[in-house]
Amino acid sequence: MNIKDVIVIGSGAAGSTAAYHLANAGHRVALVEKNSERLIKPCGGGMASSVQEWFPFSLEPVVDEVINKVEFTWCLEDKVQAHLPGSSPFWIVRRENLDELITQQAIAKGTEFFTSFSVESIIKEKDHWIVSDINNKQLKSKSIVIADGSNSPWPQHFKLGPKRQHHAFTTSIRINRRGNLEKGSSRFEFGLVRNGFAWAFPLKNGVNIGIGTFIGKNSFDNKKILQNFLPDIGLDPSQGESTQSLLRVWNGHSSLNKSSLIIIGDAASLCDPFLAEGLRPALLSGYEAAKSISDWLNGETSTLDSYTENMREKWGNSMAWGRRISQVFYRFPKVGYQLGIKRPTAPQRIAQILSGEMGYGDIASRVIRRLLLKNN
Repeated sequence: MNIKDVIVIGSGAAGSTAAYHLANAGHRVALVEKNSERLIKPCGGGMASSVQEWFPFSLEPVVDEVINKVEFTWCLEDKVQAHLPGSSPFWIVRRENLDELITQQAIAKGTEFFTSFSVESIIKEKDHWIVSDINNKQLKSKSIVIADGSNSPWPQHFKLGPKRQHHAFTTSIRINRRGNLEKGSSRFEFGLVRNGFAWAFPLKNGVNIGIGTFIGKNSFDNKKILQNFLPDIGLDPSQGESTQSLLRVWNGHSSLNKSSLIIIGDAASLCDPFLAEGLRPALLSGYEAAKSISDWLNGETSTLDSYTENMREKWGNSMAWGRRISQVFYRFPKVGYQLGIKRPTAPQRIAQILSGEMGYGDIASRVIRRLLLKNN
């Protein structure tokens, strides 16, 4: 059996990015996907345009909308606006289009793509891995990248990622009407959702609607929230079909690699615990994983530990502060909105975080102190 350099499990944003960069570096890559065709993904699809720096090809062909303005409301009122910096706006994409673009680029660089490959077992045998699907089809490789999303069983199996997973409970809807969302504008509503918020991201001739709660259990009434939120943006609550899911969010520093195996994207619990941003860390982790594995395959390093270290520095340190902000903000959301959103400089700070120009550590100590003092 032909032994690959790398098997990447999952062809979403993270997995396809890792596959592209590894194949582009000249390595033999197999990308496996359990689905036989690209499915519509209910993901909000928002990402900082700064992610372009990780790709030598343009992502703009799959960008549905360029966001320059973000609107915040509390119970549909008390509006606050923030303008994103023109040099680094926020992009909205349809996830299935983004994943397909990067996957096709990976294939063009020599990646072998296997669909209908539902992984049943991953076993280390001497100096290589054996990956088997439910039909007992097997692939062998020197290394493995786990990128099969929030439902992946493999991080726990290999004792990687947070010891205790933390989830956001989300509802997503795609509606083929735009409503009254202005061009280049997105919306965040904080008052209607207990321990979370609702959002509206525009698409070409449509909109992605989402509801997420980030602490506690899934206790929000989707129907009631949508009956209030959708008319406020000019949409009929009966339109669209909702999808509920659990999203793994960042919950502490942890090891993301073991031996010659790496976890990335949602499988690695990298999602922002405050604003639920998942695409930027997915693409970043795919890029960083590919660099570390390439160095290891080329004999430049003896371990893949640089991946965990780089993700801690470039993402985890900021998320540690984001987690603290989330825990305080969503327990006292009305106060959080007044002190964390309505302060004169706050909307611009959030815009800078969304655009990738600033991390949570730059604002966290001040925000948490204000929230705690107000509630004591």
